Amino acid sequence: QVQLVESGGGLVQAGGSLRLSCAASGRPFSSYGLGWFRQAPGKEREFVAHISVSGSRTAYGVSVKDRFIISRDNAKNTVSLQMNSLKPEDTAVYYCARRRTPYMVADYSRQGEYDTWGQGTQVTVSS
Repeated sequence: QVQLVESGGGLVQAGGSLRLSCAASGRPFSSYGLGWFRQAPGKEREFVAHISVSGSRTAYGVSVKDRFIISRDNAKNTVSLQMNSLKPEDTAVYYCARRRTPYMVADYSRQGEYDTWGQGTQVTVSS
C-alpha cells in the first residue's frame, strides 16, 4: 500500500516562492498519475496540478497556471510542486494524491479519481 508524505510548507511573503515535495513509500508509484490539491479555510478542496506517469503531460488549475510547476522523479518516488509568485489567496493546506487507476490521464481534476492522499502541508502567504 502506498503512503504519501508532504513536506516543504511554511510561511512566505507575497511574491515569494516555495517548493513542496511529496514522498511515496510502498509500491507502486511510477504507474500512476499524481496530483496536488489544496484546501483553504472555509472552502472546498480544489485541484492545483496533475502530472502523468512519464511526466510528459501536466495540467494546472486556472488560479495557479503559469505560476506553479509540477514535476516527478519516479526513481526517487517523489512528486514536487514549485510555487512561484505566491499570493495571499494561495494560503491553504496542500495535499498530494495518487490516481485510482494506473496510467489514467483523463478527469485529473476530480477528487474521486484519487484514492491515496497525504496528510497535507500548510502554506501561508502573508501580504
